[in-house]
Amino acid sequence: MDLISIQSKVFTLRGQKIILDFDLAEMYQVPTKTLKQAVRRNMDRFPEDFMFEITNLEWTNLRSQNVTSSWGGTRYTPFAFTEQGVAMLSSVLKSPKALQVNITIMRAFVMIRQYYYDSKELEQRIERLENEMQIKFKDIYEALNFLLNPPNPERNLIGFRQDDDPFLAK
Repeated sequence: MDLISIQSKVFTLRGQKIILDFDLAEMYQVPTKTLKQAVRRNMDRFPEDFMFEITNLEWTNLRSQNVTSSWGGTRYTPFAFTEQGVAMLSSVLKSPKALQVNITIMRAFVMIRQYYYDSKELEQRIERLENEMQIKFKDIYEALNFLLNPPNPERNLIGFRQDDDPFLAK
């Protein structure tokens, strides 16, 4: 299993990146039932921030985003495993395959996290650039406005005026 195909099975639910139990079972090459049984026998290793059961509403929403099991459906809502829960699975499913799959999944989570950080950094750089450009455009706008509408202060006229000539006044 390659990193790209693993990343396609990672979803955001309840503000956390998760992988569903049937996708993990497929990766580990074990039946979903076996994976769930192993987890249920070791529930003390899977607190709520490691693994949780999806609600019917969450399951409906995920399915609407094209998440379906490879064998046509589930009778029960799936378990959602966070990164820590996936790491804990290696202690429950003790096989060389499980260890290798876990390593690959952890790398996928790291890549997703790095992509997120890179996109946040890019977003911050764009925001700084926009702010800088706003300041520059404001200066350009003010300069153009000054050139198009220069201020006209009242000034004393220079030169000769007829009403100032004492000889013409009479």
